[in-house]
Amino acid sequence: MRELCSARGSKSAGARERRGGHGKPLRRKVRALEHLRAVGTSAAGDAVELSGGCEDDGEEDDDEDEYKNIDWSGETFVAGDMELENGRVLKRPQVRYRTFGTLNKTSKNGSVVCHALTGNASLDDWWGGMLGEGKLFDSSKMFIVCANILGSCYGTCGPTSVNPDTGKVYGSTFPDVTIRDSVRLHMQLVREHLGVRRVACVIGGSLGGMQTLEWAYLGGADGFVGAIIPMCCGGYHHPWQIGISESQRLAIYADPNWQDGKYLDLGRQGPTSGLSVARSIAMITYRSHPGYVRKFGRHEVAGKEAGHGQERFFEVEGYLRHQGNKFCGRFDALSYVKVTRMMDTHDMGRCRDGGVEASLRSIKQPTLIISVKSDILYPPSEQQFLHEHIPNSRLFEIDSDHGHDGFLLDQDHIMPEALKFLQEHVYGPLEHADAAAKAASAQLRGAQGLRSASTHNKSKL
Repeated sequence: MRELCSARGSKSAGARERRGGHGKPLRRKVRALEHLRAVGTSAAGDAVELSGGCEDDGEEDDDEDEYKNIDWSGETFVAGDMELENGRVLKRPQVRYRTFGTLNKTSKNGSVVCHALTGNASLDDWWGGMLGEGKLFDSSKMFIVCANILGSCYGTCGPTSVNPDTGKVYGSTFPDVTIRDSVRLHMQLVREHLGVRRVACVIGGSLGGMQTLEWAYLGGADGFVGAIIPMCCGGYHHPWQIGISESQRLAIYADPNWQDGKYLDLGRQGPTSGLSVARSIAMITYRSHPGYVRKFGRHEVAGKEAGHGQERFFEVEGYLRHQGNKFCGRFDALSYVKVTRMMDTHDMGRCRDGGVEASLRSIKQPTLIISVKSDILYPPSEQQFLHEHIPNSRLFEIDSDHGHDGFLLDQDHIMPEALKFLQEHVYGPLEHADAAAKAASAQLRGAQGLRSASTHNKSKL
């Protein structure tokens, strides 16, 4: 892939589709995604059942599942034609997003939350415990924006979207995209379309943390981004993470229904078996050895056949099968291939003078880096590296056995430390600026009143 070193913006101003639900583009998408088993919403608000997918394994949802209710709800912003880093052009890419709270008079109370690999714009579903008045994402003070990433299948332009030039689903013709591409598109949404003059803070974990670092770099020179909280990520994708992603892609490629990625083009059943295996691999890397011991031990599933000629059926096996089956009912395989490839492009030093270290040193915003002690996917050494190279940073480590998923599951540990950071660098300064603005306004009104009284007295004379 030819990667351009210059950041290129959109060629024309964007426009937003206000549809409340999903409208005609979604109905086209529903027809294109018949291989998925998920529930969407039509323009009329009726439930639309998407047939196909993996068979139900009869298991109950995990009480520690990181994503319970995932859909493509939200508003849609349609941007102008956008040139990608690889030189290809996306025609009028759309972004699905949601907002929480109200933009203040100065338009400087913006906050951006970046979701992880298979998340969506519904912050209230997967980080809902930290959303609300007095919480980390305080919608009574901030105008919070959460947008779906490029290449995903939750409303933002991706393989399952309709190509406006052809009227057909992109499918295998959708280009590889980078994290920078996605962040630049989201920046256009926030700055140009929503009218945010300053993003006080950007927060995200895992792939969301990688986006957060790019927001800091791209929005640092002009002061657009004020502070950041990246969680459970590093300064670039290491061979370890790329290898794990590739093992998942190989499982998808091995499914005969993959059809070299052309199953969407052909309108055929997708590679759900391969996608299920890919998710099972991922779920192991998202947790930890002690976490699995605590959760499963060597307990066996009672009263259910394991299949495949095996006599014993361990709970951990049932869990991984269930997570794989559930995932292929909510995510598209080609989209998964595209977003994991996008994640592999993460490199803060790519095409930038001085490499990773210099790029990180250029991030001057106050930074809180959050790490999980048991994370085997993005180990604490990577957050330590960030801390050593980002000048105005502090490092907070969570002692949890949840592994990488700690950034989603350990909200009670994250919120106190992150709130303290935001109070110092975001909420405190915003409150001070608001008080100063009110005092200046009152002083101006007082001065105007004195001038008016003086003019009135002179007229009497």
